[in-house]
Amino acid sequence: MANINLQNAKTAKNDEFYTQFADIQKEMNAYIEYDPDVFRGKTVLLPCDDPEWSNFTKFFAQNFEAYGIKKLISTSYAVESKRIKEWEPTLFETESPYYDADKSRTNGKIFMLDQDINGDGRFNINDLHWSYLKGDGDFRSDEVKALRDEADIIITNPPFSLFREFMAWVMESGKQFVCIGSMNAISYKEIFPLIKDNKMWLGNGFSAGNAYFGIPKTPTREYVDGVYDATTNLVKFRNCCWFTNIDHGRRHEPLPLMTMEDNIIYSKHKEIRGNGYIHYDNYDAIDVPFTDAIPIDYDGVMGVPITFLDKYCPEQFEIIGHPHGDYGLELGLKPFPRELKKLNKSLRDGQPYYLDDQGIPQKPFGRIIICKKR
Repeated sequence: MANINLQNAKTAKNDEFYTQFADIQKEMNAYIEYDPDVFRGKTVLLPCDDPEWSNFTKFFAQNFEAYGIKKLISTSYAVESKRIKEWEPTLFETESPYYDADKSRTNGKIFMLDQDINGDGRFNINDLHWSYLKGDGDFRSDEVKALRDEADIIITNPPFSLFREFMAWVMESGKQFVCIGSMNAISYKEIFPLIKDNKMWLGNGFSAGNAYFGIPKTPTREYVDGVYDATTNLVKFRNCCWFTNIDHGRRHEPLPLMTMEDNIIYSKHKEIRGNGYIHYDNYDAIDVPFTDAIPIDYDGVMGVPITFLDKYCPEQFEIIGHPHGDYGLELGLKPFPRELKKLNKSLRDGQPYYLDDQGIPQKPFGRIIICKKR
């Protein structure tokens, strides 16, 4: 096993990860189960895709008729723009009458499914037709932007290094979307307000929180944050999730929780059982270190782990804010007394803290502020 570094991908641009077919199917099934007509009559755009390698195009082409899709569009990014050194075009491309050796390197491709090309009376993967784009297929180009504006739903696994910019591009369109991203993106200043205002939420999720991605070549130290398995050529990530604005049933399932009194008596967490809940010193809220320890009968404000969002039910709780930096100060978190810095150098204004039994300031990791739905 080798550690993979995702952060370095921001500079090396080696953030090309291929989503597994089963993961796409599991996620889309959640939307279909909630609304069987969610894709019916819709134009679906798969940007940042590579239909010759990616499973997104294959999945939606196979389910084109079952989902009632009106039109499927998929675009890929040019090889030279990806800075890939070792590359050969596939037989699919070279044996096509549209093949152009020069454009194969410099131009992106567009795949489309909107007609019964082979005349068998069905719409499926055999009816995909393609051509070269005029440009390199960058989602920020006017060419791909026009396809975005034509679409009803945008679905993809965008480059990790461009997630902020990609989501701004999506939100600008006002379209429905389902996109994969790092769980860390929840705390981005461009992303969290969308979650707070219920303009974006987490999707159904990967099985057991584990995401496995294929990669185009054997990894180097340029990749990160995941674990590479040489036997499968897959990289495992624990910090990936689906972001969407399409409803699914799990989002409306209330968390089964105990009262505060029962948590103090029966909680499986030793931090809570027999001890109760810690109150922050710089903010009127209690700290809840585990999602399953949220007291169902508490009417006040609570700081909970960011992973709570994976189980967030908008009918059960309200998101108040993200206590971090300027956002925390705007929420009303008081700046910490400067003498405490000597006891804990990690203290930052705008973040919650409390004093432990020895008077040492402790800063809980990764909290968002919530309260019971009123």
